[in-house]
Amino acid sequence: MSDDGKDLKPETRITHAGRREEWTGRVVNTPVWRASTHLYTSEAERKAANKSNADGDFFYGRRGAPTQWSLAEALTEIEPGAHGTVLYPSGVAAIAGALLTVLKPGDALLVTDNAYDPSRAMATGLLKRLGITHHFFDPLDIAAFGDLVASTCPRAVWLENPGSLTMEVCDIPALSAIAKEAGAVSLIDNTWASALGFPALERGCDIVMQSLSKHVGGHSDLMMGSVSAGERWYRALRRTSQELGQVVSPDDAALAARGLRTMAVRLERSTASAIEIATWLKEQPQIARVMCPMLPGDAGHALWSRDFTGGCGLFSFVLSSDDPEASAHVVDNLSLFGIGYSWGGYESLALPIFPHQHRATMGAPTLTDNDKPQAAIRLSIGLEDPGDLIEDLRYALEKLDH
Repeated sequence: MSDDGKDLKPETRITHAGRREEWTGRVVNTPVWRASTHLYTSEAERKAANKSNADGDFFYGRRGAPTQWSLAEALTEIEPGAHGTVLYPSGVAAIAGALLTVLKPGDALLVTDNAYDPSRAMATGLLKRLGITHHFFDPLDIAAFGDLVASTCPRAVWLENPGSLTMEVCDIPALSAIAKEAGAVSLIDNTWASALGFPALERGCDIVMQSLSKHVGGHSDLMMGSVSAGERWYRALRRTSQELGQVVSPDDAALAARGLRTMAVRLERSTASAIEIATWLKEQPQIARVMCPMLPGDAGHALWSRDFTGGCGLFSFVLSSDDPEASAHVVDNLSLFGIGYSWGGYESLALPIFPHQHRATMGAPTLTDNDKPQAAIRLSIGLEDPGDLIEDLRYALEKLDH
């Protein structure tokens, strides 16, 4: 798509991005190019390709082919401020690729305390073994974050917005500005909103990661991740990815590209349904708290309204029951919600969550005043009729009363 396409609405860009004629020919979608060996017409051509190592140049299957290139280009075109995108075989691989690009032994990393658990495990496991120190911080306490940055001189800050499981919304522009002033790199897991709902690079982040297994794939049948950045960090990300041998299969890339084309309409539908269901849950006697920043009255709603351009179908709620098994009882009595990890697919999911087990500095909203954990559930709302989902939830909640 030409530079003129930058003025198009996101829904239009997501439809046309990454569809070069030299990749698609006379068909709509980029074909699946399965290849390890790329053939050259001459030894001179091979040497030139080896020397240039340019995006979109045939070289060897590990550097991809048009199927992967078109997906990466499409993701770049819908990410405001991005120069390029690197693909990874999973979201966790993308987290690792981003952090290993930025950090070296002796560096310090600050991690938001409500991060996705594998991100926490990356800091406390692999990175620690490599000699990289870490500190968790409360993303809602900006003053304390500033003090921590001043005292630790971090190389990088890992952010997530909203927070994993408990959906706190933080002030990304303020946090990233503090990090930038100190010379730290701001990285963010932007899987919840995607580029369509939160333009992370425009909000001050340097590097944006997302799990393509979620919204982009959209059908619960692929594993993939991506990292996008401006030119400086994109070049570094690409180099590290090549050195680590990171590659995604062309078949999975084709599935992700297909899912990307419908992501905007799926997000619009699941967001509307999630708001309707969360609003209903707030009024139910079995519910102590709904954690959904898209709802007016939520603690993070003002920041969400200011910084986000869209939402998604993922939110959580806390049960008022003092039975620690209450969340299991609820999900076991649901018939339209599957029980499973991941989210962002066309089918709805319900998962008992225990966020107090994944906190170091900030409290969990699932703890009572005397630090007793309450049962909580995370919902991923799919494309079913929201009224049907509400009735399914009503039945499961009423079973708690019997």
